[in-house]
Amino acid sequence: MNTETAWKKRLEDWLVPFVGALGDKRRRQWAPLYIMGLLLPGDRKSMQPISARVAPDDVEQVHHFVATSSWDTAPVEQVLCQKVDEMLGGDDTYLIVDDTSLPKKGVESVGVAHQYCGALGKQANCQCLVSLTLARDDIPAPVGLRLYLPKSWTDDRARCDQAKVPATVGYRPKWRIALDEIDRVRAAGVRFGCVLADAGYGAGAEFRHGLSQRGYAWAVGILSTQNMYSVDVEISPRPRSRTGRPPLHPQIEESPCSAARFIETHGTFRQVAWRMGTKGLLTGDFAIVRVRPADGNEAKEGVPLPGHPAWLVCERLSNGDRKFYLVNLATSASHKKIVAAIKARWSCEQMHQQAKEELGLDHFEGRSWFGLHHHAVLTMIAFVFLLYVRLLENKSPA
Repeated sequence: MNTETAWKKRLEDWLVPFVGALGDKRRRQWAPLYIMGLLLPGDRKSMQPISARVAPDDVEQVHHFVATSSWDTAPVEQVLCQKVDEMLGGDDTYLIVDDTSLPKKGVESVGVAHQYCGALGKQANCQCLVSLTLARDDIPAPVGLRLYLPKSWTDDRARCDQAKVPATVGYRPKWRIALDEIDRVRAAGVRFGCVLADAGYGAGAEFRHGLSQRGYAWAVGILSTQNMYSVDVEISPRPRSRTGRPPLHPQIEESPCSAARFIETHGTFRQVAWRMGTKGLLTGDFAIVRVRPADGNEAKEGVPLPGHPAWLVCERLSNGDRKFYLVNLATSASHKKIVAAIKARWSCEQMHQQAKEELGLDHFEGRSWFGLHHHAVLTMIAFVFLLYVRLLENKSPA
């Protein structure tokens, strides 16, 4: 058996549970071919070039399978979660929340809008996918990609109907999509020890509270302007007024200040080493202090009450810039563990880049809701297959 035949046989065997989850006979036929097309060499990984490589006589059938039909991705995503958990899941694993953008020139592709495009580093026409990545030891694997629909779409039902957006899909902010996706992958059996996110998610109290209510450890980016209280801030009942009416709000014995100001006042920068890299020990300058974020219920005059205790972390970069984070790890957590969690987030960016450059995540040219999510889940399956091969070969004796 030659090398090409061997890897195709390996792919066929590995895809058996995915094919079984697809149900319909035609879907079971076209899914492996499309995934093979994503894996084969080629500059473009859109439907027509893929069809030309793997099914030149069946271009219309491939197009229908991916872009036109409305099959449900949920059963396939369930299998994907199980596969990824078998490879990477555990208490020492991170679940990384992020988003990735797909630049678009037109305005008819589902969800496209003039919004921040990370791929271009500026405001531009693009689609935005909320992404969930499971990562351990800097090895990432995708478990979720869900399109964010701006209000310019959800407020225009005719536009949504044209792009085949299901009637049940309404506006959800990115943090809400992320929490729903976390619930989905957890229900699918994915194991992880800590949730990570950048300031696009971490700056929102709703997202952090949602994670805490679910009992998750988390480490998220925040803005330097977000307000903090000292960890031992005193909160006491206000004295009754002369009318005898009980006060509505408690009394806070200090005023909150910005994260940047809090670090200047209470923080001390020290070098922290968090792990060995390919070029030696990875170190950086960090100030780490215990705080209570000002994200509780509103007190008098709209000032938020102190929230639950957390670690406020400031990273001082070599160019003088500073980044800020909140981490809800236990009081006993070491600085190394806190920083390691913060720094583990970068692997999702590596995953996004590989999925685009090697597998054509951003090459899809269809316009429908179902088409985009079909392409996204099939791309994730292709990515995880490559990871499976890599891990298998690393285990093989030399």
